[in-house]
Amino acid sequence: MFPAGWPGIGLLSLRSSVAIALLAEIYGHRQGLPGWIQGAAILLSLTLLAGYLTPIFAATGLLLHGLIWFKSGGSSAAVAIVSLDMLAIALLGPGAYSVDAYLFGRRVVVLPPP
Repeated sequence: MFPAGWPGIGLLSLRSSVAIALLAEIYGHRQGLPGWIQGAAILLSLTLLAGYLTPIFAATGLLLHGLIWFKSGGSSAAVAIVSLDMLAIALLGPGAYSVDAYLFGRRVVVLPPP
Protein backbone atom coordinates (compact mmCIF):
# COMPACT_ATOMS: atom_id res chain seq x y z
CA MET A 1 0.00 0.00 0.00
CA PHE A 2 2.96 2.32 0.50
CA PRO A 3 5.27 1.77 -2.47
CA ALA A 4 8.69 3.38 -2.28
CA GLY A 5 11.16 4.26 -5.03
CA TRP A 6 9.88 5.38 -8.41
CA PRO A 7 6.24 4.35 -7.77
CA GLY A 8 6.31 6.36 -4.53
CA ILE A 9 7.71 9.37 -6.35
CA GLY A 10 4.99 8.93 -8.98
CA LEU A 11 2.29 8.95 -6.31
CA LEU A 12 3.87 12.01 -4.69
CA SER A 13 3.81 13.84 -8.01
CA LEU A 14 0.21 12.74 -8.63
CA ARG A 15 -0.83 14.06 -5.20
CA SER A 16 1.05 17.31 -5.86
CA SER A 17 -0.51 17.84 -9.27
CA VAL A 18 -4.02 17.28 -7.91
CA ALA A 19 -3.43 19.70 -5.03
CA ILE A 20 -2.05 22.36 -7.37
CA ALA A 21 -4.87 21.84 -9.89
CA LEU A 22 -7.48 22.18 -7.15
CA LEU A 23 -5.86 25.41 -5.94
CA ALA A 24 -5.74 26.72 -9.51
CA GLU A 25 -9.42 25.87 -9.99
CA ILE A 26 -10.30 27.76 -6.80
CA TYR A 27 -8.19 30.73 -7.86
CA GLY A 28 -9.87 30.83 -11.27
CA HIS A 29 -13.37 30.87 -9.77
CA ARG A 30 -12.65 32.79 -6.57
CA GLN A 31 -15.24 35.51 -7.31
CA GLY A 32 -18.22 33.18 -7.63
CA LEU A 33 -17.48 30.74 -4.78
CA PRO A 34 -18.33 31.15 -1.11
CA GLY A 35 -15.48 31.51 1.36
CA TRP A 36 -16.13 28.16 3.04
CA ILE A 37 -15.64 26.31 -0.26
CA GLN A 38 -12.38 28.15 -0.84
CA GLY A 39 -11.19 27.38 2.68
CA ALA A 40 -12.18 23.73 2.38
CA ALA A 41 -10.33 23.45 -0.94
CA ILE A 42 -7.17 24.98 0.53
CA LEU A 43 -7.31 22.63 3.53
CA LEU A 44 -8.00 19.66 1.26
CA SER A 45 -5.08 20.59 -1.00
CA LEU A 46 -2.72 20.76 1.97
CA THR A 47 -3.84 17.37 3.29
CA LEU A 48 -3.48 15.77 -0.15
CA LEU A 49 -0.04 17.30 -0.58
CA ALA A 50 1.08 15.97 2.80
CA GLY A 51 -0.58 12.60 2.21
CA TYR A 52 -2.68 12.60 5.37
CA LEU A 53 -5.68 10.19 5.30
CA THR A 54 -5.33 10.26 1.55
CA PRO A 55 -8.16 7.94 0.41
CA ILE A 56 -10.68 9.73 2.61
CA PHE A 57 -9.62 13.23 1.59
CA ALA A 58 -9.37 12.27 -2.08
CA ALA A 59 -12.97 11.02 -2.00
CA THR A 60 -13.97 14.23 -0.22
CA GLY A 61 -12.06 16.14 -2.89
CA LEU A 62 -14.16 14.47 -5.56
CA LEU A 63 -17.29 15.77 -3.87
CA LEU A 64 -15.81 19.24 -3.37
CA HIS A 65 -14.61 19.39 -6.95
CA GLY A 66 -18.09 18.45 -8.14
CA LEU A 67 -19.51 21.25 -6.00
CA ILE A 68 -17.04 23.73 -7.48
CA TRP A 69 -17.93 22.53 -10.95
CA PHE A 70 -21.66 22.91 -10.20
CA LYS A 71 -21.28 26.41 -8.67
CA SER A 72 -19.06 27.74 -11.46
CA GLY A 73 -21.12 26.59 -14.41
CA GLY A 74 -19.15 23.45 -15.25
CA SER A 75 -17.78 23.99 -18.73
CA SER A 76 -14.15 22.96 -18.24
CA ALA A 77 -12.57 19.72 -19.43
CA ALA A 78 -9.90 20.11 -16.75
CA VAL A 79 -12.54 19.23 -14.15
CA ALA A 80 -12.83 15.72 -15.56
CA ILE A 81 -9.06 15.24 -15.59
CA VAL A 82 -8.62 16.38 -11.98
CA SER A 83 -11.56 14.22 -10.92
CA LEU A 84 -9.99 11.16 -12.55
CA ASP A 85 -6.69 11.94 -10.82
CA MET A 86 -8.45 12.22 -7.46
CA LEU A 87 -10.15 8.91 -8.09
CA ALA A 88 -6.76 7.36 -8.88
CA ILE A 89 -5.30 8.72 -5.63
CA ALA A 90 -8.28 7.43 -3.64
CA LEU A 91 -7.81 3.95 -5.11
CA LEU A 92 -3.99 3.76 -5.10
CA GLY A 93 -3.22 5.37 -1.75
CA PRO A 94 -0.59 7.90 -0.77
CA GLY A 95 2.72 6.11 -1.34
CA ALA A 96 5.77 5.86 0.89
CA TYR A 97 6.48 9.60 0.95
CA SER A 98 3.47 10.68 2.98
CA VAL A 99 2.19 11.20 6.50
CA ASP A 100 0.04 8.07 6.09
CA ALA A 101 3.12 5.94 5.46
CA TYR A 102 4.72 7.35 8.61
CA LEU A 103 1.62 6.73 10.73
CA PHE A 104 0.34 3.45 9.27
CA GLY A 105 3.28 2.10 7.23
CA ARG A 106 5.36 -1.00 7.49
CA ARG A 107 6.34 -2.11 10.96
CA VAL A 108 8.64 -4.77 12.29
CA VAL A 109 6.64 -7.10 14.49
CA VAL A 110 8.72 -9.07 16.98
CA LEU A 111 6.85 -11.96 18.52
CA PRO A 112 8.02 -13.09 21.93
CA PRO A 113 9.11 -16.71 22.24
CA PRO A 114 6.38 -19.07 23.46
